Amino acid sequence: MKAFLGMGLLGSNFVKAMLRKGEQVQVWNRTASKAEALVVDGARAFADVADAVKGANTVHITLKDDATVNEVLAAALSGLAAGTIIIDHTTTSVEGAVERTANWKSKGFIYLHAPVFMGPPNALESTGSMLVSGDQEVIARVEPELSKMTGKLLNFGTEEGKAAGIKLIGNLFLISMTAGLSDALALAKALSIDSADISTLFASWNPGAGAPARLDKLRAGDFSKPSWELDMARKDAGLMMNAANKGDVKLTVLPAVVAEMDNWIEKGHGSDDWSVIAKDNL
Repeated sequence: MKAFLGMGLLGSNFVKAMLRKGEQVQVWNRTASKAEALVVDGARAFADVADAVKGANTVHITLKDDATVNEVLAAALSGLAAGTIIIDHTTTSVEGAVERTANWKSKGFIYLHAPVFMGPPNALESTGSMLVSGDQEVIARVEPELSKMTGKLLNFGTEEGKAAGIKLIGNLFLISMTAGLSDALALAKALSIDSADISTLFASWNPGAGAPARLDKLRAGDFSKPSWELDMARKDAGLMMNAANKGDVKLTVLPAVVAEMDNWIEKGHGSDDWSVIAKDNL
């Protein structure tokens, strides 16, 4: 028997996928109607979180944040059987994941943080990526369970909380990429270029595909052999800024990048590869 706490878009689709595989799942959500909506799919819904976890040997969680996870688990404690495995898919702080691992172990339970790069369709289709780190014996024990939920289970080793950190780094990149696309749309608007043409460009020239190679280049830390000199990149960024100003559109990401470019040019790195702006972060 499994329990699942948190019936948002991700949690509810995880549950639907479990039910389709013939598993028995007890569900709870703070807004009870969201849990009750899954009864038609075969779930058992409970108004009290402690009742929802009774009889479950594994409890999955998808909630909002550290505080919510702590609050809900504290409320569920009286219903948990000794040795219950708690698997938390919530995006949380590193510190929170580490503290909960130790805290629940001291209470006689197993807590594993397993955040995901999965949207609701991935949860329903058991695709996407799930991250884990920490006690390798625990991970080996739950690996069959987690592998059924995701297309890729990525194990980042023995360090508690590392999966939480990797998740935050990945989300940072997603936020930055989307903000960059927003800037691209803004510049297109300023230049009276239809956004469909930007889509055509990226369908053929996919800059995202080069992310792993760019990351490796940054990690190597050698900026002395430029493929795009910082001075030239700054010149191009100036053209973009001027066009945006003339078109009366707001850029979100580029102004911050330009400020960092200027900082490194003042330090004498204008002839280095423009990616030198990442040097202090290596």
